[in-house]
Amino acid sequence: MDVETKEQIAAVEIKKEKIDDHNELPEPTRTSTPASVIDISSTDSDDSDDDSDVEEILRKRRKLDGVLPLGFLDPIRPDERMIVQTTPAGANTSTVQSNAVVQSFGMDHVRVHPRFLHSNATSHKWALGAFAELLDNSLDEVCNGATYVHVDVLINKRDKNKMLLVEDNGGGMTPDKMRQCMSLGYSVKSKMANTIGQYGNGFKTSTMRLGADVIVFSRCPGADGTSSTQSIGMMSYTFLRSTGKEDIVVPMVDYERSGQDWNKLMRSSPNDWNRNLDTILKWSPYESEDDLLQQFNQLKDRGTRIIIYNLWEDDEGQLELDFDVDPSDIQIRGVNRDEKKIEMAKDYPNSKHFLTYRHSLRSYASILYLRIPPGFRIILRGKDIDHHNLVNDLMFTKAITYRPVAIADGMPKDQNTFAVVTLGFVKDAKYHIDIQGFNVYHKNRLIKPFWRVWNAAGSDGRGVIGVLEANFVEPAHDKQGFERTKALARLEARLVVIQKSYWSTNCHEIGYARRRRSNKSVSPDRDYTPSDKGKLSALPYSNGHLHSDGGSATKRKREYIYSDSRSKLKETSDFVSQECMPSGRPDCIDRHPHSRVDNIIRDEHASTSFNAGSIVKLEGENGVLSGRLEQAGGAMVIDLSRDLQFERDRCKSLETKLQEAQREIEKMDKEQESLIEIFAEERSRRDAEEDILRNRLKDASNTIQDLLEKVKALESRRVLSCKTEH
Repeated sequence: MDVETKEQIAAVEIKKEKIDDHNELPEPTRTSTPASVIDISSTDSDDSDDDSDVEEILRKRRKLDGVLPLGFLDPIRPDERMIVQTTPAGANTSTVQSNAVVQSFGMDHVRVHPRFLHSNATSHKWALGAFAELLDNSLDEVCNGATYVHVDVLINKRDKNKMLLVEDNGGGMTPDKMRQCMSLGYSVKSKMANTIGQYGNGFKTSTMRLGADVIVFSRCPGADGTSSTQSIGMMSYTFLRSTGKEDIVVPMVDYERSGQDWNKLMRSSPNDWNRNLDTILKWSPYESEDDLLQQFNQLKDRGTRIIIYNLWEDDEGQLELDFDVDPSDIQIRGVNRDEKKIEMAKDYPNSKHFLTYRHSLRSYASILYLRIPPGFRIILRGKDIDHHNLVNDLMFTKAITYRPVAIADGMPKDQNTFAVVTLGFVKDAKYHIDIQGFNVYHKNRLIKPFWRVWNAAGSDGRGVIGVLEANFVEPAHDKQGFERTKALARLEARLVVIQKSYWSTNCHEIGYARRRRSNKSVSPDRDYTPSDKGKLSALPYSNGHLHSDGGSATKRKREYIYSDSRSKLKETSDFVSQECMPSGRPDCIDRHPHSRVDNIIRDEHASTSFNAGSIVKLEGENGVLSGRLEQAGGAMVIDLSRDLQFERDRCKSLETKLQEAQREIEKMDKEQESLIEIFAEERSRRDAEEDILRNRLKDASNTIQDLLEKVKALESRRVLSCKTEH
């Protein structure tokens, strides 16, 4: 069967019931107007007039294998015409619109068995996902003035069991919109911007997932000169199964405001209106019409009040939902509840939402939306739910922009489409707890909470949390995952790369060993600052090759000793010139008048002349050595320049190799993308085959169940006939 609920045609015929001995409702006469019905069709409002599409879908459905119950596709008899809406005598034409009688003589029709309500609700494998659908509907009413949605627990006065309440003060629903809400697959939001709902199936699946029965009260203020209306509708699986209905019958009653009073709004005949009211009173938690009308007192002038009762139980006979463990929360029993994680949440408050969102409605609803409209409140059991942005739990955050490339079907065509991926370590990551995943939002709604894309064998990836809003991938019908498309496969592959890169670069910040060492080198192509010259000169170059550290140290030590010797020699020469030869010449010493003294002085002068000649000789040698040093320094500068040019050439060759490697990587990326596309197509084909087999098995099970019920009925009749004969 067609998986797309929006495209399925489940036109449900609500026939005029035959009254037998087991029927408890009064029988209308043959001449009276047939019962008011609701056209529970699954076509979208924009596609309802496309007869060719309807015929094509019905043609495909007739090809299904399997045996249907006897009379399942029999033509509708003329006396079983479908009444969409009739105008009662004296009705206000401005209030009752689109009045028509649709007759289906000899037309094949598809009937939806009440069991479909339960099987359709099982698309929600997680009970909190059903709550999210109802919260989405209330949040979409912000455009109509909604300022709050209230989720609470009530007590059924009839059987003292607990019921769920979901109430908002939005624009409410007119009688026509109420019938559309109860229809399968009808949605006016699918082509509206800034709305979450799009498939027209969320209300039915979510309410039937939480309980067997639901009753809806909605009050809508008048617009464009029309009067205010209020409607009551009941979708009861208990009623349908207990009375043996083979079609989904949804009784509804409407009221219209006239002055300060509320009058009955007849869509067909008074008998039909009264019969719908009697059915609601018998199978709802309310015993009188006054009890029903009192529910509107909570709504004031507008709003919708949804009450779900006969809540589902688990295999042990306990309610699936736990209302007692926390008086300000609604939690889940069973496999979604992990006591170990609950205890961990007390020790690691920054990881609380990761550890508790699977079983706590308060925790899940606080992160359900990326942004909350200003002034809008989500109230759970009388206490506001504080909106929480998961980015506030992160440290060492980094923002990466992902732009999907439109290279295949299912990819976004808009070149401006992108998603900003914000990721970082959760603040409790230093304790090395296994917490990781990406929280993927779609149109402000959380679709994939803590999506684990990288399953490393060791501790790699721990502590990394990401947040992004991906509007270019389509969510599944239960809004707890995405459709398996090429766009999703490419996004998943890119998130794996992003997480691996972030982890390998920053894991040392939270106590893990470095996964990748950074090799810092001096680039010859960039401009050097004065502070960089010392670093560059310290690099030991010789003949185009790098020396070891020991060789460079020895060379620097030898140069230091030689320069030190030159400085000392120069100091000695200056001292002798200044102290011993004040005039600068060795023969400028005056004669002494005393001969003996003069001889002594001349002997000393001869010795001094010899020392002065040695000094002059040393100065000459010093000049020669200085020249040699200057020549050696020039040669060294030439060698360094040659080495620098060699390194530049080598860097250019490395750049060329790098570019070739990048081109090779791009080629490999394309091959990987093609493999991903092949795997995605194979997975889609396999999922489609599984859905076909699952639907065939479900149809076979339903057929077997119906046949067993008929066999039981025949046996009962045979036993009664045998007793009668005896």
